[in-house]
Amino acid sequence: MGAEVLPWVFTSGWASGINAYAVVLIMGLVDKFAHLQQIPDALARTDVLIGAAVLFLIEMVADKVPYVDSTWDSIHTVIRPAVGATLGYLIGHDTAGMDAAFTAATGGITALLSHLVKAGLRTAVNTSPEPVSNVVVSTGEDLTVAGVISLAMVNPWLAAGVAAALLAIGAVLLVFALRRVRSLKRRYDDWGVRMGIAVPPEQRGRRGLRRGGPPGGPVAGAPDLGAGSSSLPPIPPAP
Repeated sequence: MGAEVLPWVFTSGWASGINAYAVVLIMGLVDKFAHLQQIPDALARTDVLIGAAVLFLIEMVADKVPYVDSTWDSIHTVIRPAVGATLGYLIGHDTAGMDAAFTAATGGITALLSHLVKAGLRTAVNTSPEPVSNVVVSTGEDLTVAGVISLAMVNPWLAAGVAAALLAIGAVLLVFALRRVRSLKRRYDDWGVRMGIAVPPEQRGRRGLRRGGPPGGPVAGAPDLGAGSSSLPPIPPAP
């Protein structure tokens, strides 16, 4: 069990960054009915299973609605890493000779990285005009989490390798997705300029100067042209 702790912590942390409630629910149910040694007994408690099941059902719906999923991801920027760290702590705490603080940090950091990749990709997916892509991606994430966690119960090292590969692939896809979003934004801005509903980029600075004056306030030595100012030059008398 000791040699399998780190890959098990890494895998559960990665999965927690995608769907923390599914991870807790799957691990808790397996431990309750199969009593696996590598799963902390605390996850098999009835109150933990009920809470995880309710939250999983909520996430299963919210994660498939465009833009609602991004809001849900923002809320879980702290929750998912916290779940990953908690699982890492429980797994390390139940193993003799393993530093629970180290396993907690490993689980939390892995969950945070996984969450950031997931949230970034889902933001890019939301740029698609149809809602089907959100349902497909979310369902794929749920099935992948369930599959990798199930694999970890049989072969933790293989599951950790799969999780690491998926994390790396997701990071690469995120880079390409962000480039795609920036490209679409430039095309949208160009379209707005052509339609006359947006200001060209080269004129935006000038527009700001006309409205608010030069940055940093009035130029030193320039006359004050405000209302009632005495700095205006006198008007010469009429001949």
